Order: sequence, then structure tokens, then C-alpha cells
Amino acid sequence: MASDEREEVPKKLEEMSVGFIGAGRMAQALCRGFINTGLIKSSSVIASDLDSNMLNYIGELGVKTTKNNKEVVQNCDLIVIAVKPHIVTPILKEVSHLVSRRNLFVSIAAGVTLDTIENYLPPKTRVIRVMPNTPALIQTGASVFAPGKHALDNDSDVVATLLSSIGICAETSEQMMDAVTGLSGSGPAYGYMAIESMADGGVKMGLPRDLAVKLAAQTLMGAAKMVLDTGKHPGQLKDEVCSPGGTTIAAVHSLEKSGFRASLIAAVEAATERSKELGRKEEEGSSRQQKRI
Repeated sequence: MASDEREEVPKKLEEMSVGFIGAGRMAQALCRGFINTGLIKSSSVIASDLDSNMLNYIGELGVKTTKNNKEVVQNCDLIVIAVKPHIVTPILKEVSHLVSRRNLFVSIAAGVTLDTIENYLPPKTRVIRVMPNTPALIQTGASVFAPGKHALDNDSDVVATLLSSIGICAETSEQMMDAVTGLSGSGPAYGYMAIESMADGGVKMGLPRDLAVKLAAQTLMGAAKMVLDTGKHPGQLKDEVCSPGGTTIAAVHSLEKSGFRASLIAAVEAATERSKELGRKEEEGSSRQQKRI
């Protein structure tokens, strides 16, 4: 971009106004995280959605709400596209004539490529694709982003700062984004299922339900922190728990016989393929009814 175009980008994050097109669970998680960490003021945020209930929920954060997507584009610097994949194209068509050089679009729509978004917006529009996850709500998210061809270094810095405030953040090439979706984007559900299953096992063995859930959740949280803090391979940490002839190695054997690891690998693969499929089908969506994530 020319130097005059660069001047359209706010120099400081706190100077930016942020808009959400779509006010569902993921938008709420991101919005709450950005505000709670103090990077963005609630008075600088506008959220749009056709669902009044979703607007009421996100409005509790003190942000302005509207049912008009155009209002978001006209009044915000950074615009988060937080709608279902097949709704992205209709929305871009709706607002494209209002896009200016000040706008930076950040898409969290699963499977929707940078090319798809850029093709429906004016030339040289700055776009960044992001895959966050719901633990962002409590500042423990795992987010990955891929900049579009016209995104500036400053844009990547802004997005990285925002995402780092709500957990860990990494930049990657777009070709990795579907796999990221399959692993960390959908991953919280795998963790919840593991916690539920472990708790069920505890209940079967006589533990009270509330204690079983707490123990299972704390155990997985502690194991995850061990991996991140020690830098050791998960397999090594597993081996350190398994005493010869002990209870844990017996449990590991049972999990191996049940195809535990293969099931998780297959889950990541299935979610990745579904993300790719959503990207292919995105332009086929004919409904203009905005749906929340």
C-alpha cells in the first residue's frame, strides 16, 4: 500500500474501534476477553446480529449493539466476521461498498479462505483469518492467524496483541488453518468429553458426581500445564506416571486396546476435513438469514 494508505491504520491499539458482525458465543468470548484485559474499551465496540437475544447477551458487556451490519463497517476500524461460513459471502456483498482503507477485516469463520473474503471486498482490503477457541472467554484460548496478501505488519501486530491477551497465539500459513480448526478450534469439545468420561468412571467406582468432575477437570488441566511448562514430550510425561506393574500402566493398556489415541487422531482428521468442506460450500449458501456461531 502507498504511504497515505498506511496512515489510515491507527498507530495504537487503544485508538481502534472494534466491530463484531455476529454476536454469538465465539464473538462474546472474544469481546469479553478483549475488554477484560483492558486492551479495548467497551465504549469502542459495536456488535451486530439479527438475534435480539444474542445482542442482549453481548450488550451486557457495555458495548453498543445493532441489527445493521453496515453500521459496524462504517464506524469501526477492526471488524470481526463471526458468523456461520455460508453467511459470510452474503454479508460481504452487503457491506462491500462501504469498506474504506481504515477497515481491517478479521474472519473467524471456519473454512472460509482469505481469497474468498478478499474477492468480495474492494481491492487491497486488509484481511486476516483467525481460528480461536472458546477458552478465550477465560483468557486461556489457543488462537492461530494467517494474514491476507494486503495485510500490513501493523495489522498482524494488532491481531497478535489481541489474541495473546486471551491465551496463546501463533501465526501460520493459511494452508495450515483447516488443521488448526480440527485440533485447537474443535479441541475443547474433545477435552470436555474426556472430562465427562473420566468423571463417569469415577462415579461408576463410587465417587460423588461433583467430586468426580472436579478431579477429572483439575487432572487434565494439570497434565496440560505440565506439558506446556516442562517442554517434555507428552509420551515421556506419561511414562513417568506409569510404575512397573502399577495401576496407571494397566489403565494405559486398556485405553490402547480401545483405540484411544486412534480415536482422537480420527477426530482431528474429521474436523479438519469438515473445515475444508465448509470452505468449499461457503459460496453455495443462499440464505441471507444471519446465524451466529
